[in-house]
Amino acid sequence: MHLNTLLLFSGGGVQALQLLAALSLLILLHEFGHFFFARLFKTRVEKFYLFFDFFFPFSKVFNFALWKKKVGDTEYGLGWFPLGGYVKISGMVDESMDKEQMALPPQPWEYRSKKAWQRLFIMLGGIIMNVLVAAFIYMIIFSIWGEEYLPTQNAKYGIMVDSTAESIGLRNGDMITAVGGKPVARFNKIVAEIIFSEAGTIEVKRDGETKTIAVPAGTINKIIKSQKNSFIEPRMPLVIAAVSKHTAADTMGLKANDSVIAINNQPVKFFDEFQKIRNANVGMPISVTVIRNHSLVQLHGNVPQNKLLGIERKGPEDFFKYDRIKYYPLEAVAKGFTYTFDQFGNYWRQFKMIFTSKEIKASESLGGIVSFGKLFNPVFSWYDFLTLTAFISVILAFMNLLPIPGLDGGYVIFLIFELISGRKVSEKVMERATTVGLVLLLGLMLYANGLDVFRMFKH
Repeated sequence: MHLNTLLLFSGGGVQALQLLAALSLLILLHEFGHFFFARLFKTRVEKFYLFFDFFFPFSKVFNFALWKKKVGDTEYGLGWFPLGGYVKISGMVDESMDKEQMALPPQPWEYRSKKAWQRLFIMLGGIIMNVLVAAFIYMIIFSIWGEEYLPTQNAKYGIMVDSTAESIGLRNGDMITAVGGKPVARFNKIVAEIIFSEAGTIEVKRDGETKTIAVPAGTINKIIKSQKNSFIEPRMPLVIAAVSKHTAADTMGLKANDSVIAINNQPVKFFDEFQKIRNANVGMPISVTVIRNHSLVQLHGNVPQNKLLGIERKGPEDFFKYDRIKYYPLEAVAKGFTYTFDQFGNYWRQFKMIFTSKEIKASESLGGIVSFGKLFNPVFSWYDFLTLTAFISVILAFMNLLPIPGLDGGYVIFLIFELISGRKVSEKVMERATTVGLVLLLGLMLYANGLDVFRMFKH
């Protein structure tokens, strides 16, 4: 049996449905990868299941399926335990621990009768499929939407900082020129570069002078733990995009396309300046001066205790020149593959930081199914759904490559040893290794999902 459990590292009905749809699709395709190579090499597949028809990892506990149908030698089914899926391949040591079958002489249709290189392809089939699926989805994304990003140099008003950024010495209006001595071409990559490279410095231009800001220990941990993920943003003027009904902003008469230029006669050019004055006037009356249809208009109202006026402001795409790259079909194909491998590299950088960084704690970085569900946009959009689905496919491929018995990577390690040494690992060793691997996987699953439960009660 091949095992594809969901150990996911890091709300709402729409988010839950997107998570279920993405995982169901990716699990089916992953298992099809194993199924394809097994059948290619004339290996019998006894079961092909989405979700488990038992209480993982106890293959003899609560055995039942929500639906099943046998076609030829294979039973296809939908299990009741929704944390993965599997194919059961004849003559393979797996968590089913079917010792009776393994005690019989090998049959030509069994996995154990196949050549080592064929068994290697069978085990790598799911990973290969996840890579191809991710690349295919990225091809679709690039061919339809292309690529759009804000060049760092085009953020002409500099940055807007949160309390963490301000505490290390960054200031509103700073122009970031380098991170750890290296320029970052795309604005949205700056924070990721600070985190993944564990940069010790950030170079900025302030009032015409170049300054080097030291990044003290603990900063990366604070950035990751921030709920708002707003360490820095492009600094922008405040222009109203929309006003919610029955809010403070609606009461005072603010309207879409109003440009705020003053509060209580204090000049306001940028959103951070507006925030500062607003926060200083909580529960108090204020006057807001705006430009509306080329005319000055003064409005009056109060700042509520929660500080929320009920406005939506225009975003960076309204103020800055974005670079847009259009991909023709063949270019989209090439970009799909290169971007997939770039994402592999990015996830590897994230993953290894759990073990190598002093800033990252496993208890704060790991998460289970709930954490992953929250990554999906509560308002469905095809672009966001496809982008995250492709990245999940990358994660599934990466996680299954880990050398843990019970995952693809564990079997691959044994097969590589066999190919190099010419000696097959004994079935007894495989059984014991699989047992240890399953216990480890169960522990990781309980730990990751337990952290989610703890966070839910904590908040």
